Amino acid sequence: MTESYWLTNVLLESGFHYQGDMIAKTVTEVCHVLITDGKIKDIISADEPLPDEMQQWDMNGLLMLPSFRDMHIHLDKTYYGGPWKACTPFVDVFSRMEEEKELLPRLLPVTRERAEKILALLLRNGITHIRAQCNVDPIIGLENLEAVLQALESYRGKLSYEIVAFPQHGLLRSKSVDLVREALCNGATLVGGVDPATVDENIEASLHTMIELAVEANADIDLHLHDPGHLGTFTMKRLATLTEEAGWQGRVSIGHAFGLGGVPVKTAEDTAEVLAQAGIAIASTVPIDIPTPPIPLLHEKGVTVSLVNDSITDHWDPFGTGDVLYKASIMAERFSWIDEQSLARSLSFITGGKTPLDMEGKRIWPVVGDEASVVFVKASCSAEAVARRAERQAVMYKGNIVSGFL
Repeated sequence: MTESYWLTNVLLESGFHYQGDMIAKTVTEVCHVLITDGKIKDIISADEPLPDEMQQWDMNGLLMLPSFRDMHIHLDKTYYGGPWKACTPFVDVFSRMEEEKELLPRLLPVTRERAEKILALLLRNGITHIRAQCNVDPIIGLENLEAVLQALESYRGKLSYEIVAFPQHGLLRSKSVDLVREALCNGATLVGGVDPATVDENIEASLHTMIELAVEANADIDLHLHDPGHLGTFTMKRLATLTEEAGWQGRVSIGHAFGLGGVPVKTAEDTAEVLAQAGIAIASTVPIDIPTPPIPLLHEKGVTVSLVNDSITDHWDPFGTGDVLYKASIMAERFSWIDEQSLARSLSFITGGKTPLDMEGKRIWPVVGDEASVVFVKASCSAEAVARRAERQAVMYKGNIVSGFL
């Protein structure tokens, strides 16, 4: 059965206003948007009359933007939804792994419940697609994966997702290869890994094993890479080479990629070109406590970059917000993207590349046929939404309201 309705008085971007050669502001117009079976069926001026027999929802001039994506979020092993608990002082990653020997079994009874609370938070903030990182290790086996899958099932029809089988304690170091293989047969969709040099202590064996698992399962790869400086960029280049040899271009991503922030510009440029050629994407939290990976440089070189939450509050970090629009704002501030066009294009880092306008100011979203997964914000344009971290009034996934209200 076809389901159709009109969203009336929707604010959409329509172009740029120039003062001389400079973009001075974003031009908008009020439109009516027809939604049919979860997709955008028509877009007309608000001046045009609408048929009386069809249901209408008045958006009262709220700005419509493409909904957001979080491509690196840990739903398990979280304190979110429970009593406040700060982290212990950081020593190194191995001390954090040691903490998990006691923590993971203790949190297991509430893992599903807390994952569901994070999902609710992400929806409120406009996120309708996630890539969940889920511990797979000898301590917890596949039990966290099972709990996270149950949480995601309870949100069926409200968002889409991917799940990384993440061997937090080292793919090789913790002898988790068979567990990752088993996870890929039981709901996980990507092969994970962590720091082939410092955690697995064997870059070649670790990367080769990840590639082999991915090819065997026809799965994509998502590597946590915290290793600094030239060690990090060397690992990235080796992964790029192996990616191309396996024919896995466009199917590999690196989370964090801190090494790119700690090398000379020429090294970062060379590495970015190698990553772009191999189709390797980067997920960044825009860290402020260490040198930030050069996101504008990566973007200019053709590397797909996503801004992500990583965690909300856990034994690693207490500062998460669950808000990738906040991350876009931080990125713009960090790299001095303060003009109208730069702020507007910051949105693409949290939407899977979508922006309402292209660089010339032509509307490229929404268009007829697009999926009706959108967020309505209290802002005059996407530049303001990023700079001011605009309030989200309602979130829609495939034509259904999944958070907020109309």
